[in-house]
Amino acid sequence: MAGRADEGPHDEEPHTADWAEQLLDHLRPAARDPHRVAGWLGRVPRARVCLQDADGGLLAGEPLPLDGAVLADMGGGRISAAALDDGEHHVRMVAVRHREQGPAAVLAVSRRDPFDRRAAELVTRAAGVLELLLRHRELTRAGRRLRRATADLRLAILQLLMVEDIVSARRVAAGLWPGLLEADTARVYVVEVAPAERDALADACADATRGRALVVRCPAMDGHVIVVSPEPTAGQRLRSLLDGRPGAFLGGSLRQGLARTATAYGQAVSALAVARFRPDQTAVYAERTHPERLMDPAALGAWSAAVLRPLDTLPHHTRAELLATTRLGLEFTAVSAAKVLGVSRNTVRARMDRVETLTGTDFSGLTTRAAVRLALDSEAARGPYDPGGTQPDPPGGVRFGDLLAPPALRGWAADLLGRLDGDGRDLRRTLRAWLAADANAERAARELGVHPQTVREHVRAAEPVLERQLLAGGGDLYEVVLAHLATGALTVPGLGGANRGQPDSAVHE
Repeated sequence: MAGRADEGPHDEEPHTADWAEQLLDHLRPAARDPHRVAGWLGRVPRARVCLQDADGGLLAGEPLPLDGAVLADMGGGRISAAALDDGEHHVRMVAVRHREQGPAAVLAVSRRDPFDRRAAELVTRAAGVLELLLRHRELTRAGRRLRRATADLRLAILQLLMVEDIVSARRVAAGLWPGLLEADTARVYVVEVAPAERDALADACADATRGRALVVRCPAMDGHVIVVSPEPTAGQRLRSLLDGRPGAFLGGSLRQGLARTATAYGQAVSALAVARFRPDQTAVYAERTHPERLMDPAALGAWSAAVLRPLDTLPHHTRAELLATTRLGLEFTAVSAAKVLGVSRNTVRARMDRVETLTGTDFSGLTTRAAVRLALDSEAARGPYDPGGTQPDPPGGVRFGDLLAPPALRGWAADLLGRLDGDGRDLRRTLRAWLAADANAERAARELGVHPQTVREHVRAAEPVLERQLLAGGGDLYEVVLAHLATGALTVPGLGGANRGQPDSAVHE
């Protein structure tokens, strides 16, 4: 409610030069508020002030009983100002047209004394300032809506890429960002900062990549910004943003085909986990050895094709959608995967249930999830082994255990897990029990005879030693599972025989 002139000695009317300067002062960026103008206006002419929109909604000041017919004429543009006198109050009304089209807001000032020339001019000038403020507010809101719509459009393009719908993604992007997805390959980067800093970082990423990258605020992780860029210099430009910024990290993928955006995203998240342990706070997926590179390529391809063959008869879009959802569901929680894909959590689970049914697997087991994830990565790297589903499996088939036999893979696994042997807390034993319990700290604690918090602390202590993020699940965890399988510390799963009694089993917890 606006103040009154008789509320204190500070409300005396200033000279003309003073009020003009004060009125202009309300246009400063830090003072742009119609409520402040209404409060000031109520003090200067010793009056009551009301600013309302065309529908009668109060925008600033206090409600006043105003003539409805006059309000309608002013809102419709038939008159721009009016002076009314009911014998007790003198009212000045001025239309405040802050839109190019549509009805105007109305500024009304009521006082007991008649309006002299100076007071009337003050109301008119104040209406002009309010028009500018309301126009600024509307433009700000329109800009905010435009930025939100643009962000939603960028996310929609990313979600289309995630399910390998490249044609639609290019069609959507062409209108606003011509040429953005013309290249057939790109890298995916994930930049992490505190959630409160993300909006500023997203803008900085867009500026750094000069509009030649798809910059998306991650819908699943509040502190993540996802960048998809075909430009070879994008990684270096993004690294420059991290200089002198504590708590900021960058993970990047290998260069992948656009159809493998989901795979590239998983690689970037995996690299981000490594970046948290690096002095320069950055990492690229190719910087470390991964177990699939140490397996026999032909055997890995044949085994992966056999695991995924039941899906090969599905329409391409359906197959891609199921595999992309499963890949993200194995990498993250169902809730996070749903947010990234723009679908419901139930849709994610339903799609993964269908993959379980078709492949005869059970995603409730950690070792099985690691094996299926290996098959998905192999298929994504090489393309469908037999899209028509007509080629027979190689004679004798390839078992999952056969993939773990190469000496190079076993040596890698022994070296990786051997890093834990130097800790007196026996982190290796705790980690093995935790993995055998499907990453359930309570079950592992019962097996070891310790408190669940001790299990979690030991697993957390193993993360910097292994340079892999374990408690969050995903690709890093599956690599450590494969290392345990290769060394014989965990039992090799047999794919098939899914337990359909657990339709709501966790994607991963």
